[in-house]
Amino acid sequence: MNWVKAVSQERFPEGARHVMKIGDREILLIHERGKIYAVDNVCPHMGQRLEEAEMTDDGFIVCPRHRSTFDLLTGEVKAWAPWPPGVGRVLGLFSKAKPLPVLDTRVEEGAIWVAVE
Repeated sequence: MNWVKAVSQERFPEGARHVMKIGDREILLIHERGKIYAVDNVCPHMGQRLEEAEMTDDGFIVCPRHRSTFDLLTGEVKAWAPWPPGVGRVLGLFSKAKPLPVLDTRVEEGAIWVAVE
């Protein structure tokens, strides 16, 4: 596993988001409730970018397009394409439910680091 320096800790306060490229992946860093999360910046349902996604009070990220919902710690699918009502379920059938890839993070030497393979 390789650790990549993402952003300085002082430039990444609570509530911040940061998108970075690592190889051919676009990673979204989120600082929420005292924890740093790193996930792919693309929803596995239909490829919508997630940097403007909503966060829930229970630590989930909600895709802005069809409201697929994922656990930020594990990437586990909590809801798969529930939007728009009625039509969302049909859209969800075009793509099998897939977890959101998550990456480990650490704070060290005044910076946020992301683990990549």
